[in-house]
Amino acid sequence: MPSTFGAVHLAHEFLRLHVSEGDICIDCTAGRGKDTAFLCSLVGESGKVISLDIQPEAVESTKELIEASGYSQICRVCLDSHENVARYAAPGTVSAIVFNFGWLPGGDHTKHTHTESSLTALRECLPLLKEGGVMSLSIYYGRDTGFEEKDAILKFLRELPVGEFAAVVSEFVNRPNCPPISVRVYKTHL
Repeated sequence: MPSTFGAVHLAHEFLRLHVSEGDICIDCTAGRGKDTAFLCSLVGESGKVISLDIQPEAVESTKELIEASGYSQICRVCLDSHENVARYAAPGTVSAIVFNFGWLPGGDHTKHTHTESSLTALRECLPLLKEGGVMSLSIYYGRDTGFEEKDAILKFLRELPVGEFAAVVSEFVNRPNCPPISVRVYKTHL
């Protein structure tokens, strides 16, 4: 077990179970590129990873990590909002989609994801998932940001069609302040 057991560990553990060589995956919030690189390691040379972020600093960080890791041939990093995710993959083709809602790690906390674009992105992602596909959502909130977005995302998840999706929410109940919330979404039926 890692020394810091958190949302990233839960997300990667989940993705490792559901992503295989040759899959298509999307990181809708590239951040510093760690989830993007992790997805690349899972899909291998025959797979494809698309990574999006609206912040130039995040895109540059992700590109640098992808190049240094040798994944440039399988990964496309784009300066774009996650709400435009449907431009990057055909419906029913994506094995896994990753979101980290909140702010760029080590970045300016006044720059963060916003409720409306995040909900649009989630709605756009659902048809992209293939049967058996998954989404991993890490919801970071606190200080002056993220509470409205967190509540809206959790409401959205509660309203997913039961016969088509299963959503599981995990919370750290023994951590102070506003610990991240980890969510796993499974596409169970077409």
